[in-house]
Amino acid sequence: MLDSQYLLDEDTLNSVNEDEEDVNAWIITFADISMLLLVFFILLFSMSEIREDMFTDSFTSVRKALGNDEEFSMASRLQTDEAVLLETMRLQRELIEAQRTVYAEITTYINTRGVEGIVGAVFDQGKITLSVDAEVLFAPGQAELSSEGRELILTTLKDIFIQQNDQHILIQGHTDSDPPPEGSPFRDNWELSTLRAVSALRVLMEEGIEPVRLAATGFADMHPIQPNTTEENKAINRRVDFVLEKVVEQD
Repeated sequence: MLDSQYLLDEDTLNSVNEDEEDVNAWIITFADISMLLLVFFILLFSMSEIREDMFTDSFTSVRKALGNDEEFSMASRLQTDEAVLLETMRLQRELIEAQRTVYAEITTYINTRGVEGIVGAVFDQGKITLSVDAEVLFAPGQAELSSEGRELILTTLKDIFIQQNDQHILIQGHTDSDPPPEGSPFRDNWELSTLRAVSALRVLMEEGIEPVRLAATGFADMHPIQPNTTEENKAINRRVDFVLEKVVEQD
């Protein structure tokens, strides 16, 4: 009986010890995180002044304090990742501000040319979208540019793209939800919207816009501006968008 009781107490004690170990396991992780934070702030302090001797001394002190190359390497990697992230965010902010300036220049040019009611301009997250009603560029149900559409591209859009020669241009064709009528040469709105975008692209290439800056795609009725519930809304959704985006070249 005593032996049984002793075994029970021993089992209970072992269970309690294991539970205590599980509860205290977080302390190790907390200590590691605290050490890494300490290293991070030491690095920030050492870099607050551009003095090579302080920077080197700080790294040496941290290495001696840690006494562990693996932990020191981890801290260095964290500091490097943080620096890369901050630099990326800085470049993104600068890019958006630069695009905002370009947008202002484009809208001023559009107003000067007197086509503000024909060419719409929208700025969003660093991208500039110039939108033109499909009826201005194409005859109904056609994918070849009309004479009026070609003239608009040659006299207005081409000049914008030449002036802003660091912009990539994605030409997007859009339709309403009505399928092509019976007898149409196009199987569906995907084909119609794509060929309209390609038609505009070819004219720009003929006028000297570098092909590497151009791309074309069709979205059919997948991205309407308004619900396709009225004829007025459908006319708004039939359009060609010229999306300008400045792409930063990687070193």
